[in-house]
Amino acid sequence: MKALLQCLSHTPLVGHVDPEQYILEEVNNVIDEARKRIETFDPELVLLFSPDHYNGFFYDIMPSFCIGTHARAIGDFGTAAGELTVPAELSEQAAQHVMNAGVDVALSHRMQVDHGFAQPLEFLLGGLDKLPVIPVFINSVAVPLPSFQRARLLGDALGQYLASLNKRVLIIGSGGLSHQPPIPELPTANEHIKDRLLGSGRDLPAEERKARTNRVIDAARKFVDDQNTLRPLNAEWDQWFLEVIASGNLAELDQVNNQDVSDQAGKSTHEVKTWVAAAAAMAAFGQYTEQARYYRPIPEWIAGYGALTAAQG
Repeated sequence: MKALLQCLSHTPLVGHVDPEQYILEEVNNVIDEARKRIETFDPELVLLFSPDHYNGFFYDIMPSFCIGTHARAIGDFGTAAGELTVPAELSEQAAQHVMNAGVDVALSHRMQVDHGFAQPLEFLLGGLDKLPVIPVFINSVAVPLPSFQRARLLGDALGQYLASLNKRVLIIGSGGLSHQPPIPELPTANEHIKDRLLGSGRDLPAEERKARTNRVIDAARKFVDDQNTLRPLNAEWDQWFLEVIASGNLAELDQVNNQDVSDQAGKSTHEVKTWVAAAAAMAAFGQYTEQARYYRPIPEWIAGYGALTAAQG
């Protein structure tokens, strides 16, 4: 077996606003089982698809996709901070292969990432620097957004490249499912927030970072009490999407309209394009079969929380 797929929701609210203990234990068991499967697989390289939440990518230059040759996690919401172990030469070659395949992708030699990248590495591998990681950003919040089809083609191109390396590759999709936390939008932002969205938010003062964190925590607490304070989670949409990923019929998503996703499941649900790209990369190694799946709507984390594992065969 040359590839293993692990898709997993992330949430910065772990430890800040948690669900009941039995749900925490349920989620922890899912993550523990995923980690055991990864340990058995013994990957030599990780391909990680994740979004950003205006912590590393901004409207001064907002690519649809970006591959990093170097990456540093900022440690937002108390998640792991520090350098990822990125194989720079492989990342550059991967970017060139993607371009040759007809998919435009940016390249960053100084990628700044947040909990979307850090949390799966911490939960699944035990840290940011345990294995070589090719980090791939997919824009999931800043309109205009890439389509599902382009995310699929990006993943396919990266998978084709990695399948040629004769390495055991762990492919991670980090994000989703249905959710719409309080993320600012450029057209309606005040002048201060607009300036942050245009790039000054890369290095927030500590007090402003703390205030931003607290706003999300407060929003989560209100959402638990009244799920009309934010867009409600959509379990039906989430289950449909999980079934598509599990089936491998990824082209079915090509005609899915971005606006429909926002309307039905929430504006941050576009993070599921990381799952689409990851599944497409996995499919480039050959047909895959679902090994495990988990889903639960968790209002405390403002998330339809899910996980899916697939292996070759």
